Amino acid sequence: MDLVIRDARVIDGTGGPSYRADVGLEDGRIAAIRREGEPRPSGARVLDAAGLALSPGFIDMHAHSDLALLRDPDHSAKAAQGVTLEVIGQDGLSYAPVDDATLAQVRQAITGWNGDGSDIDFDWRTVGEYLDRLDRGIAVNAAYLIPQGTVRMYAVGWDDRPATDAELDHMKRLVAESMEQGAVGMSSGLTYTPGMYAADAELTELCRVVADYDGYYCPHHRSYGAGALQAYEEMVTLTRQAGCALHLAHATMNFGVNKGRAPELLALLDEALDAGADISLDTYPYTPGCTTLVAMLPSWASEGGPDAILERLRDETTAERIRHHMEVIGADGCHGVPIEWDTIEISGVSAAGLAGHVGRTVADSAARAGEAPWTTARRLLIEDRLGSTILQHVGHEENVRQIMRHRVHTGGSDGILQGAKPHPRAYGTFPRYLGRYARELGILSLEECVAHLTARPAARLRLADRGLVREGYRADLVLFDPDTVAAGSTFEEPRVPPVGIPYVLIDGRFVIEDGRRTNVLAGRAIRRTT
Repeated sequence: MDLVIRDARVIDGTGGPSYRADVGLEDGRIAAIRREGEPRPSGARVLDAAGLALSPGFIDMHAHSDLALLRDPDHSAKAAQGVTLEVIGQDGLSYAPVDDATLAQVRQAITGWNGDGSDIDFDWRTVGEYLDRLDRGIAVNAAYLIPQGTVRMYAVGWDDRPATDAELDHMKRLVAESMEQGAVGMSSGLTYTPGMYAADAELTELCRVVADYDGYYCPHHRSYGAGALQAYEEMVTLTRQAGCALHLAHATMNFGVNKGRAPELLALLDEALDAGADISLDTYPYTPGCTTLVAMLPSWASEGGPDAILERLRDETTAERIRHHMEVIGADGCHGVPIEWDTIEISGVSAAGLAGHVGRTVADSAARAGEAPWTTARRLLIEDRLGSTILQHVGHEENVRQIMRHRVHTGGSDGILQGAKPHPRAYGTFPRYLGRYARELGILSLEECVAHLTARPAARLRLADRGLVREGYRADLVLFDPDTVAAGSTFEEPRVPPVGIPYVLIDGRFVIEDGRRTNVLAGRAIRRTT
């Protein structure tokens, strides 16, 4: 054996009781599991794991590391949490498939998520080429979802109109080609333009293509605020008509209108599951959300793309229409709820001269300047060229706890690594599940919690050899201390690493050793295999 992990408390990912065992690794796989009383394996190296739990590596079902994986070989934000696989290409916007014009547009549109990419050599255009780029060596493994908004941008543009038959055929070809090249499914951001301009019939046709390849659809659906339940039901109905598996992204119930309404969502899902639907979901163990400031605008203000948005914001009459829609009516970008500026905290800016706004709510910055909140927000959008990221403090703890107990729940950080003060979920999601919600609150047993973070997402991704501690499986493993594991990141100090996770292995190679990041780049693209 290359390595024997001695006397570990094995939490194998099934949700069943843990047990004490020696685990031997060879050639990147789990070669032997020997329980107490069985002959002990020998190895070239022996690691004493007394007091530590050994589990499969954690799978982040909702990550925004599309460029971070390329620009930051260290990537400790995820590796230190025990994440061994991220699912990227989320919320309908990412960097493949594209042509030159689409790439330039999407880079500007999601600068707040990933930076403008000026430090990246975009030497790919197709999904297959992007996955090949990841295969040159990254910190953790990554699977890719086809971004439906980018596909629509490519084939239709930024117009709010139905796709023509020719444009729909083009989109379907792009989705089929991307699935053949290794994507595991398709994502949407249905409160983000231009993906939100797609009607259900268009989405259904694209989902049928995804289903042909045994992939899944992962929508950020049309509302998490007013009309949230109807938006969830829309996605369930749409995917059942398409015969496509459904994975609900960051399945929260936010804003005041949804306080205490998690049981209604879970009843809706249970009814569909009992009727044979293939559904899963992910959540992060925090209440606030995180996105870009421009995402709060009404969709009509975003038609035509980033340059058109800036032109509208500079026009006094149009800007006043935008303000009225956001503050009085409730923009679809803000989930149909009139915006409350004291819940919108600036977490990052692209222009250095605007750094003084970071860590403050828009309402606070406006009060300091002696002006109306919209005036401050408008100026930020223009001067930062739409690059500002925000935290939106609109969640409900009781909803978070109830949803994470559900039988199809998985973990996803939705972690945006960009900005001076990012959401702590980017650095703390997985240890927070283990420490706060399993050990301290008992919302889940430790064994259940590990299953939510490992085997369940592996099953959704159709991974035949990951997600369990089992002989023959890939040696993507985490050793953590059940008594001390905890997130170090906070809203005040979001980049503090977790504690209690001393070892992380990918393909049997130490990515984290003795609590420190090694220089190992064991991650690769995980392609659809069916």
